[in-house]
Amino acid sequence: MSLTNTFETTTLTWLFTTGSATRPTAWYLGLFTSDPTETGSAGTEVSGGGYVRKAVTFTVSGNEATNSAAIEWDAATASWGTVTHIAVMDALTGGNMIASNALTTAKAIATDDIIRVPAGDLDITLD
Repeated sequence: MSLTNTFETTTLTWLFTTGSATRPTAWYLGLFTSDPTETGSAGTEVSGGGYVRKAVTFTVSGNEATNSAAIEWDAATASWGTVTHIAVMDALTGGNMIASNALTTAKAIATDDIIRVPAGDLDITLD
């Protein structure tokens, strides 16, 4: 996953200046049908059909953060379109995008489909 431009600036400001940064206190996964880009303001997040962002928790080891538990969306009550990207957000609705990435394989979500991310399968690496 790539940090958004906003969170890259926040991280650099915190590391290399005397400026402070407000740390998110909760993290959520959002699904997108197009690339939200590093600006975090593009792309189309899934909406309707029973979709809501899902809470995620992370563990950190070395230079990598990994989801510590499985994440599962409720069954779609209508088509969500073809999901191509996933993003870590700092709010259940609205808020800021922290990082995003393309899925390895895009997935068309039809009524009654469920998306799952097993524990340990969502990695954010700084190198």
